[in-house]
Amino acid sequence: ITGKPPVNLSQATPIARLTSEYNVFVLPANSPYKSMAEVVAQLKKDPGSVKWGGGSRGATEHIAAAMIAREVGVDPAKINYVAFRGGGEATAAILGGNVTIGGSGYSEFAEYITAGKMRAIGVTSPKRLKDLPNVPTLKEQGINVEIGNWRGVYGAPGINAEQRKALIAMVDKAVKSKAWAEALDKNGWTPAWLAGDEFGSFVDSEFASLRATMVKSGMV
Repeated sequence: ITGKPPVNLSQATPIARLTSEYNVFVLPANSPYKSMAEVVAQLKKDPGSVKWGGGSRGATEHIAAAMIAREVGVDPAKINYVAFRGGGEATAAILGGNVTIGGSGYSEFAEYITAGKMRAIGVTSPKRLKDLPNVPTLKEQGINVEIGNWRGVYGAPGINAEQRKALIAMVDKAVKSKAWAEALDKNGWTPAWLAGDEFGSFVDSEFASLRATMVKSGMV
């Protein structure tokens, strides 16, 4: 959405959405804040004083931070988001206390949460994550935000209905395999199967919603 690629998804054929990886928001273990409620209170008081750390500008965690701001009555254009080129840089900034709060997929932070070096304070999923049963969703905390970093499969442009049907069947078979189940568990991915036209409609709706948030936040 933020860039201008030479091709776009409307030129390809939607096959299936496979997974969604939800964001986990964390604090460094020595943070003066102990909960999302405390971070939000500071955000309301002085938006610029809360440094959000995450991936590139327009990444899922950036959008999630803007959505949180909007939901708690703060202008999303005023959030102080620090973009990092990779997960390693963002993790180092969080551990070093160079940002107030960090966001990413669970797999990025898992070892640091387990080791007690990061405190998970909220997830962007519709229900609690299997690996973080004690961490409430944002919705549970009164913040109406749900967003995931989904992955899907597309086919070539112009394939016919039978070819598309065959591809959907092949992918459906693959996601029912033991190897796929192991990959989901290893990476902390949430199954999110949606195929064919339903997947295409989801993408159209998702992009429209995300673009609206990004425009209001000054990302695009």
